[in-house]
Amino acid sequence: MTITQLKYVLAVAEHKNFTLAAEKCFVTQPTLSMQIQKIEEELNIQIFDRTKKPIQLTDIGQKIVNQAKNIVNEADRIQDIVEQQKGFIGGEFRLGIIPTIMPTLLPMFLNNFIKKHPKVKLIIEELNTEEIITKLNNGHLDAAIAATPLMEEKIKEIVLYFEPFVAYIPENHHNFQKKEIEVEDLNLDEILLLQDGHCFRDGILNLCKNNTRSEGNHFQIESGSFETLIKLADEGLGTTLLPYLHTLDLKESDKVKLRHFTEPKPAREVSLIYPKSELKIQIIEALRSTIAGVVKGAIVFQNVQIISPLQKK
Repeated sequence: MTITQLKYVLAVAEHKNFTLAAEKCFVTQPTLSMQIQKIEEELNIQIFDRTKKPIQLTDIGQKIVNQAKNIVNEADRIQDIVEQQKGFIGGEFRLGIIPTIMPTLLPMFLNNFIKKHPKVKLIIEELNTEEIITKLNNGHLDAAIAATPLMEEKIKEIVLYFEPFVAYIPENHHNFQKKEIEVEDLNLDEILLLQDGHCFRDGILNLCKNNTRSEGNHFQIESGSFETLIKLADEGLGTTLLPYLHTLDLKESDKVKLRHFTEPKPAREVSLIYPKSELKIQIIEALRSTIAGVVKGAIVFQNVQIISPLQKK
């Protein structure tokens, strides 16, 4: 069997369709099918149950796919080792970033990174945390930037910075007169939240875990953007919490509505995460170094309390 054949097996296992797998591998469908048939004949087993729609792995096929992932990853490491030895930082690099970090952090480091490492072709995707974990485990991302800790067995985390939560309180709210606020000041009935699926939303719910919601009818809305939440708060529909970096670009008239928490400030931990196989580690380190260089002036908070991004069951 060959590494190429194993890659074909992995493609079919992922897409559950021979034609689509062939397109993703840039070969014809007959070529892909023939190569998979060869490996099945060599092993004298069936990897796929072709009678089912979509195509399913057999029990032995699932075990082979699990091992094939390890073999293909280790094969990729050979080229990676050579590039590290030569000090080469280049090639395609797929990076995922969660939506609540992308608009503030990416403009801070992207241009700097491109200038420092022009041979790297960055392919950046905005993905939620669940999508990032899946793609990292499937080998479809090389690294990602997300809120941590995630407690994923196959993923490593390098902390980049701690980003405090900041309250946005409109002038007509009773907490507006306070210079600083405490978690106990928050009312879950009043907080405007991001949509389900955003880890920042889960962080807020974890932060307010000891605060209770009222049982009566109350106004509640969820949005996909901080800008919408700010506008709704200005209309008197509640308050909201923002990541610190997002507050830096607000208008001066809006900044007067920001209230920081008393220390230790509740914050999220933002990390560069990547598979434990450490493929392309030289690019990962270059990214870490570049981001650390640009955020150290913007993020200077140390006395913080990390709020978990994991959704409480």
